[in-house]
Amino acid sequence: MAVVRRRSTRSARQARAERFAPDFDPDFGDRPLTEARHDIVIGRWQGVRDLLAATGDDWARRTHRLRLLSHAAAGSSTVETWRAAEPGNPDAAVLRAATEVVRVFDAAIAAGRGAAVDRGRIDAAVDACRGAAEAAPADPMPWVSLLSVARLYEGGVTRRELRHWFDELRRRDPYNTEGHIQVLRYWSARWHGTHGSMYDFARDAAGVAPPGSPLPVLVQVARVEEYRYIADGALGRGPVRGFDQHWKHELAVTELRRTYARWIGGRDPERPVAPEEVGDLNFLTHAACYAGQVEIARALLGMLGARAAWVPWAYTGEPEEQFTRFREGLGVE
Repeated sequence: MAVVRRRSTRSARQARAERFAPDFDPDFGDRPLTEARHDIVIGRWQGVRDLLAATGDDWARRTHRLRLLSHAAAGSSTVETWRAAEPGNPDAAVLRAATEVVRVFDAAIAAGRGAAVDRGRIDAAVDACRGAAEAAPADPMPWVSLLSVARLYEGGVTRRELRHWFDELRRRDPYNTEGHIQVLRYWSARWHGTHGSMYDFARDAAGVAPPGSPLPVLVQVARVEEYRYIADGALGRGPVRGFDQHWKHELAVTELRRTYARWIGGRDPERPVAPEEVGDLNFLTHAACYAGQVEIARALLGMLGARAAWVPWAYTGEPEEQFTRFREGLGVE
């Protein structure tokens, strides 16, 4: 009978795995955003205009939408067509600035790591961001774009300038997660800082975040950035030593629990997970799974449902396989 039960359990698990498929929708279920991004691809800008007007000053959702719209717009001239048709529309200026930043990053990726990016092109993106900030003085997104493109300057920007851009962001949206992530990456060892400076920034920002804010997840983002940096450097030279405990050592677990308590414990449990929360929630879920924190991981996977993000899972293996394996292992229905 024991053999029959083991086979039955295994069959049930296999059936669950076959039924479940992670959803890697980049819009995280934001259907109006999906429609607007499709409009961009076919050269229509009116839907984008209407979407951003309807979003209003919900800064978290607006930042999420503008970031994804800018990636869709980078390969077309739709945003320029909109700017020409409505030169006084501040949303068009903000989207064009974000799109220029994406284009400069695309050029940097095409040139290859270590290759210099044309400074004039970076300067032009910065000018577009400054123009957008003037056109939409209350909007935090132009400052998010500036904090992002700052990484591409050889040697970075001055501390004074970076601080000014960061202060302007916080003046408009003090706990803007995307803007903080851009500064975290600026101070990472991959760009213009060290692991220590990155963690210092993440912990300082997490420490002042109000209950229910996702900002404490910066510490888990930093842990992924450290892993990615060292793993990339070890390619072709065997396994990375010491990384079997990277997610599980005492400090990592303590910080994971702290983030969960501050963010998830502070948000309304009855409020559905919004599309703009899904990406950050995947970082926390990833950390909980790899730390072996069963109850936290199970709760977070339950909150996510099938909504998976390519990053950070892609840095530690095949995303779909990991997401499915952890769900099955934890018995998440």
